[in-house]
Amino acid sequence: MEQLIGVVVFLILGYGFGTHYEKKHYKSILKRERRHSKRPAVNMKSVPLEGREIESSALAVGSTVVSVDYFKRFLAGLKMVFGGRLTSYESLLDRARREALLRMKEDAKDADIFLNVRIETSSISKGQGEKSVGSIEAVAYATAVKFRNKV
Repeated sequence: MEQLIGVVVFLILGYGFGTHYEKKHYKSILKRERRHSKRPAVNMKSVPLEGREIESSALAVGSTVVSVDYFKRFLAGLKMVFGGRLTSYESLLDRARREALLRMKEDAKDADIFLNVRIETSSISKGQGEKSVGSIEAVAYATAVKFRNKV
């Protein structure tokens, strides 16, 4: 009985803290995305210059690791038994990708555009069973280009 109570308490705490921090992280992401909205990140390898001259270019990289909370792990475990989309993990991937892109843009503060953007994701886990720690890593990289004369 004590073990069942312990699991329920962990689920409630995982849900509460996980939801709080996820909402807080999304607010931070939205605020920073608005600030960087005039600096596009595209997967094109080149951009039409249209009267612009390239002043400099460099590699820009951003990475992040987002941990899975206890509640999401529990929900994913149920979904794996019964089948279906792992929506609890989809928000982790979304946050990790967006955060990696923002960190890439922050890595090259003076760039006007980011070309040939690539995002790599991987899962990181340590341990087995209930004591395992699961995380999602996302790395974004691109060529950061600064123009000499802006249109």
